[in-house]
Amino acid sequence: MSETSEAAARTASRRQVLARTGALGAGIAFTGALSEVFAGTALAGPRGGGHGRAGYGPLLPDPKGLLDLPRGFRYRVLSREGDPLRSGEGRVPSNHDGMAAFRGHRGRVHLVRNHENRVSGKIPVPTVKGLTYDPMGKGGCTVLTLDGRGNVRDERVGVAGTAVNCAGGPTPWGTWLTCEETEDKAGTNGYTKDHGFIFEVDPADPHRTGAVPLTAMGRFQHEAIAVDPKSGIVYETEDAFDRPFGLFYRFLPEKPHGGVGSLRAGGTLEAMRVPGVPDLSAVHETGKCFGGVEWVPVPDPLAKETPIRFQDFGPKGITHAQKLEGCYWGDGVVYFVSSFARSKEGSARDHFGQIWKYEPRRRRLTLVVVFGPSTDIQLPGESPDNICLAPSGGLMVCEDGDGAQHVYGLSRKGQVYAMARGRQNIGTPEKPEWGEFAGVTFSPDESTMYVNCYTPGTTFAVTGPWDD
Repeated sequence: MSETSEAAARTASRRQVLARTGALGAGIAFTGALSEVFAGTALAGPRGGGHGRAGYGPLLPDPKGLLDLPRGFRYRVLSREGDPLRSGEGRVPSNHDGMAAFRGHRGRVHLVRNHENRVSGKIPVPTVKGLTYDPMGKGGCTVLTLDGRGNVRDERVGVAGTAVNCAGGPTPWGTWLTCEETEDKAGTNGYTKDHGFIFEVDPADPHRTGAVPLTAMGRFQHEAIAVDPKSGIVYETEDAFDRPFGLFYRFLPEKPHGGVGSLRAGGTLEAMRVPGVPDLSAVHETGKCFGGVEWVPVPDPLAKETPIRFQDFGPKGITHAQKLEGCYWGDGVVYFVSSFARSKEGSARDHFGQIWKYEPRRRRLTLVVVFGPSTDIQLPGESPDNICLAPSGGLMVCEDGDGAQHVYGLSRKGQVYAMARGRQNIGTPEKPEWGEFAGVTFSPDESTMYVNCYTPGTTFAVTGPWDD
């Protein structure tokens, strides 16, 4: 373990309660070098300097009953479920999920938004000629175009006819890879085509990318991706719901630097094998390194007969992990997250979150941070979900659990603070429920935080004194 990791392990296990943020009792405890996960990223050097701030003050009740924010911050509703799309293609779909912001021409911003619609989705992504994969699929993406003042100038379908579009990730050439978190095949749930693929969406011109499944990248319950900008290798996480749980993949494209549409040329899909480690949840020592990581070709990437995680990877097997979700690239390495592991559900050990780092050049995997279970995450609700890097030098974390829902900030020192609180009660007085947050992301100039309320589907733009 490095000196940095040892110092973090000595201090990070204490609970940090920040009552002044307006989230009394909110705290986070962990072991490991949390500051390492910010290294070398686009926001590694926060504009305000230091190690990432620890809050902007208490949350103030919103008189409109939508979103509570700290003093000095304000929000704008960009889009709401059921409203007409400005393109005239139909209505704004349900279940707003993963999202990313891309720089457009003349100060414009393209905001690509996933819709995690299953067959039960209330409002499907409208089918559009040239942009629809399976007419029976209700998921997909929509694209909002904002002008230099943050006003919505256009809102249209990016891809349609897909299913359970959860997360994904941006490419170095400025497109969005949206991931289907399902393995349903044609004939299941009324679908006419197999699902479980990645689709590329060009935010500036969706018809340029169309609705083409990137089949060589595998058919499984995709969650997120991260692209190595130098090699073009795409790393993929699998959020499988049942044993033997998901795998961590890499895709070696035939055209690694081909730009928009290049991933259609195919490539090789491989799964990570850590020698002697069949289940990542068994590892609890932060700083623990595993050299000689192997990448094993996937026997059947299309999973024609057997889901990939059940396929035969030889006598040495393959490495699995429960709830593999977030994934991003920084400082020449790829980070990925296991949100939790539960032994009662089949994992080797319990934890409430792991952050792993894989170094391609050294073929080395390191456990950077562990949350709980003895420390646990102490939030008013539970289940941190989508994350993004923040201008302050820390993280923004979407909450997905019970009770009132929050967007939390997490500083490099491990301090947690409430950044926003949802006020949209979708339940009843007897059983109140609030829509979870999802898709938190920042504008290219870092001046605006965009975030979704999953249901009722609402996209917010939050501005304020991020530099203070």
